[in-house]
Amino acid sequence: MVESVPDHINFPKAEEEVLAFWKDIGAFERSLELAKGRPRYSFYDGPPFATGLPHYGHILAGTIKDIVTRWAAMDGYYVERRFGWDCHGLPVEYEIDKKLGIKSPDQVTKMGIKAYNSECQKIVMTYANEWEQIVGRMGRWIDFKNDYKTMYPWFMESVWWVFKQLYEQGMIYKGFKVMPYSTGCRTPLSNFESGLNYKDVQDPAVVVSFPVTNNTDEEGTSFLAWTTTPWTLPSNLALCVNPDEEYVKVLDHKREQKFILMEQRLVQLYQSDAEYDVIKRYKGADLAGFTYKPLFNYFVHRAETGAFKVLVDKYVTDASGTGLVHQAPYFGEDDYRVCMANKVIEKDGEIICPVDECGCFTAEVTDFAKMYVKDADKFIMKKLKAEGRLIVQSTCKHSYPFCWRSDTPLIYKAVPSWFVTVEDIVEQLLENNSQTYWVPDFVKDKRFANWLKGARDWAISRNRYWGTPLPLWVSDDGEEVVCVGSIKELEELTGETFTNIHREYVDVKTIPSRMGKGELHRVPEVFDCWFESGSMPYAQQHYPFERKKEFEDSFPADFIAEGIDQTRGWFYTLLVLSTALFGKPPFKNLICNGLILASDGSKMSKRKQNYPQPTRIFDQYGADAVRLYLINSPAVRGDALKFKENGVKDVLKDVFLPWFNAYRYLVQNIQRLEREDGVVFRYSEDTWQLTEEHNYMDRWILSFTQSLIKFVRVEMKAYRLYTVVPRLLKFVDHLTNWYVRMNRRRLKGDYGTADCKAAIETLFIVIYSMVRVMAPFTPFLSETMYQNLKKVVAGVTLESVHFLMLPKVKEELIDTEIERAVCRLQSVIELARVSRDKRTLPVKYPLKEVVVVNDDEQFLKDVDSLRSYILEELNVKTLTTTTDRAAYQVKMEAAGDSKALGIRLKQASKEICKKIAGMSNAEIANIQKEGYAEICGERVDISEVRIKLVVENSGSNYEANSDWQALILLDCTVDQEAESEGLAREVTNRIQKLRKEAGLQPNDEITIHYEAGKELCKVIEDNQEMIQLAVKQPLTTSAPTNPSQVIICKEGEVKGYKLKLTIAARGSTDATVFAALQSSKDAGFLYCNVTDGSQTGTVILESVVGSGKLITYGRLCQMITELFKVSQPLTVYKEKEELTAQHNLAELNRATLTLRPSFTPSSPSGPACKHVFAAAGKTKVVLLTENPCGKNQLDKGQILHCAQMLLDSDQVKLYTDCKMNVPL
Repeated sequence: MVESVPDHINFPKAEEEVLAFWKDIGAFERSLELAKGRPRYSFYDGPPFATGLPHYGHILAGTIKDIVTRWAAMDGYYVERRFGWDCHGLPVEYEIDKKLGIKSPDQVTKMGIKAYNSECQKIVMTYANEWEQIVGRMGRWIDFKNDYKTMYPWFMESVWWVFKQLYEQGMIYKGFKVMPYSTGCRTPLSNFESGLNYKDVQDPAVVVSFPVTNNTDEEGTSFLAWTTTPWTLPSNLALCVNPDEEYVKVLDHKREQKFILMEQRLVQLYQSDAEYDVIKRYKGADLAGFTYKPLFNYFVHRAETGAFKVLVDKYVTDASGTGLVHQAPYFGEDDYRVCMANKVIEKDGEIICPVDECGCFTAEVTDFAKMYVKDADKFIMKKLKAEGRLIVQSTCKHSYPFCWRSDTPLIYKAVPSWFVTVEDIVEQLLENNSQTYWVPDFVKDKRFANWLKGARDWAISRNRYWGTPLPLWVSDDGEEVVCVGSIKELEELTGETFTNIHREYVDVKTIPSRMGKGELHRVPEVFDCWFESGSMPYAQQHYPFERKKEFEDSFPADFIAEGIDQTRGWFYTLLVLSTALFGKPPFKNLICNGLILASDGSKMSKRKQNYPQPTRIFDQYGADAVRLYLINSPAVRGDALKFKENGVKDVLKDVFLPWFNAYRYLVQNIQRLEREDGVVFRYSEDTWQLTEEHNYMDRWILSFTQSLIKFVRVEMKAYRLYTVVPRLLKFVDHLTNWYVRMNRRRLKGDYGTADCKAAIETLFIVIYSMVRVMAPFTPFLSETMYQNLKKVVAGVTLESVHFLMLPKVKEELIDTEIERAVCRLQSVIELARVSRDKRTLPVKYPLKEVVVVNDDEQFLKDVDSLRSYILEELNVKTLTTTTDRAAYQVKMEAAGDSKALGIRLKQASKEICKKIAGMSNAEIANIQKEGYAEICGERVDISEVRIKLVVENSGSNYEANSDWQALILLDCTVDQEAESEGLAREVTNRIQKLRKEAGLQPNDEITIHYEAGKELCKVIEDNQEMIQLAVKQPLTTSAPTNPSQVIICKEGEVKGYKLKLTIAARGSTDATVFAALQSSKDAGFLYCNVTDGSQTGTVILESVVGSGKLITYGRLCQMITELFKVSQPLTVYKEKEELTAQHNLAELNRATLTLRPSFTPSSPSGPACKHVFAAAGKTKVVLLTENPCGKNQLDKGQILHCAQMLLDSDQVKLYTDCKMNVPL
């Protein structure tokens, strides 16, 4: 039998109980065991760093991953889910540098790489426990024990294997390129890393003069160049113009100087033409070869090798600046390219890069040596101003890249690095990307594809320490290179044994040269940590050294998911490596979520504390609510979500509470069916069938449920998680506000047992089906419900709902005609309810007529077929359906869909919407017939027009309302009869509320006494049958004869009439018994404990459980005498108060009595003695299996004998709990 469900539920506490249950049964491990032998569904989990706590972005991605993998498992697949950790790289090293105050490589050298890496390893798993707790608390099932860490030697070995495959394909080279460089972490970054952290910043913006030196015609003339990086000016070696653009020489009136700049960029210096005169015009190509005076003398010797002249290239645009770009070739990619093409610099020539690894000027720049470049900007500008070379000094707000780890501004700097030749495989990358499926698809087709089209060779090496070392051993002259692809290979080449291959272990080992070049030494670089995470499909399996078949069977992955920021991160590196290694994409399906922002739209910040802590939200609302809130957000569609706590709260209010209440109502009625009708409820999915007892609404909700299951299956196959919750909300509304409400009396058994059983079966099937469908989305609440519901499901033995398979769609139950008809019924009822609200007429007041107007005969047939439901729900006497608009002065009105038209037609949409609003009946009818209309020269589709019916003059008695489906007219005339019935329903409502306030149950035996004026009494008398049918208890005007039987009394007004209601216990039952029964729900019966100071016993106060019939005071004293072997007369105390025969024994419930007043007992939390429950039919008693505690113990045979004697029956059943769910 199902267990009783409490009126209220604490969702977070219930979730914690489920977590404990999962832990007890090893639920995740057990699910994997049950799934062995099923087809594999492969999933890759991107590795986070454990040096920081998980945030809402991780929780969202984790929720998506958990939902999809749980769904796959319940859909018949074996789904391995392993957690991974990124352990190497900048995030870890940056923390150690901060901790130890390390600011230069010399400090690491002095400390020693072994000691430095040891410090890194210590903090790698700083927050691992917190990660596991939060991931577990959110309900995610993933394997932490069988995890992978990028610092495991076996993982690193597979990374070496990946690298060697690329090396042997000729895809690895060492180059000297201008790259994004982090001065905070003292290492170059890859192009995609540089795009991870852009910020809007205010930078200096200067215009600097470069006097012409080699042309007498241009004597006294200067070129003007603009830059936002003054720190690069000391390294200037050239200027660049666009060969096709127009340039002018102007005379500046204010400065009395002549300048050359692009004509289109005169606005950079001047606000009006009056500020200058144009002296001469040039094509950009005409300026090529002009030389100029250097800004500084640090590198003036380079004039001899072609520096300090004007170059031409089409990358120069008229978008900003002066149209002349200053060239510092070792600090800009285009600068480097242009200067190399024009032989200003050469591949093996002198490198003009006077900035060290910490971002400080070297000794070559004598004026600013050892100064951080960004700090040097103001001093450089000051010097140029003093020398008359600074023409304009201002600031510029622009988007600038920052280091994703140290949060310091990046600079572009030429550094040596090892590269993967990505540019050669761009077409393959695009082709493989086209074979994948993304949600949302625009991220794949636009953002990611555009990134791939412009992909550059990937710099995979870092000048750092804590990482997987590059497996390259090189001769001193660089001509002999050995690439190592495994630990075994390294051992064979060195003659050493390795259990760890971090730098401190392999750097000191050499490989003998095969070319007579002495010993080969390992290059100092380590892998970029993104190379390691991109290698995880292979390295997590230790491929190809182990689990080769497991990898090959699960590659490409069926599914991956991460945030949108990974389009230039993990998604990219996965695709590059899988394309290079295997020529195919690394995954088939991908969900890419958007960012989660603070409620005001700003970035979530620990410093600002502008977001609620996830653990507090879990503790307050539960993880299920957070999960549903997140997947119903724009973030699952790739957009940003402004996280609002109220949004989580609304999920509880709008989804979980109605769903839980429907479940609780189901359980209550199953118990009532068994208790009152003697019908044992069991459900068998294999044998259940529709019968004649199942009415129209049963068939509707069953059909809608199957349609929902079908819809969710389709959407999950397409990985569109965000479409599920809106349909779930609709389902909850249909279930609670329509099916349960409209079938409440059937579910209570008012129309007979067979009808009641059909309604309960229907409600059970619907809720049980949804529990399984929603289990991947709301794993906790689904588990809570399943644990109770499974007790009445035939053949179900699996411990957890997550071990079940998803319900299959029962096509035979889907009836689209019924769903259509009920949808129309709902439309009519909702429109009429609004009409009632407008006239302030509660549904308690019956009305004469509702008229439904529609041109569609089928619509009217559908409505007419559900006439009885409409009349009952709206409390109207007559339903009229008609197509005759004229009879009720009905016309059509049209309105344009401003959003759809605005997107398509922009400004023109306003005039078109105006025209649509003015359309005549004939014009509206024509667009309905044709499906479109030509308006203002534009074709407007019927889908872009909203048409509704309105009443021109409905008269005072009718209230009209319409939507896109129909128009209704509600006759709002209230006559005396309607007024009387409405008042009677108000009285009924007050009675029911008072019963609820008193905590009474529907079957509690009570009498309702009322006092009112003559008019209200007449109303109650006229409608007494209706009232008593609702309350199912006697109703009388007489006052209670025994004041001790009064349970609750309240005075108030009903529509201006005074009313006093008194609820009293019926028969010989005392009112305090009801209070005692309420407070005894935890134990299940009325009792008191008794102690003589040395031992404690228990006395049962009611002979039959729940009867309210208490023992007498004399019987109490007799039982205590027998219990402690004391003589009469007996004196008993409750605390210091002596009990007498006049005491109400109901007040002793849960008390501890003593035999002397000076003794203060410690009250047990429940009955002191062990006990069991016995039942025969509907009668239930309690038997103590010991009394006092630990004495006079009974075995099962003795207990059964005593129960048979008490109940006078051989058909006795014994239970260990009051709800009789657990047999003894």
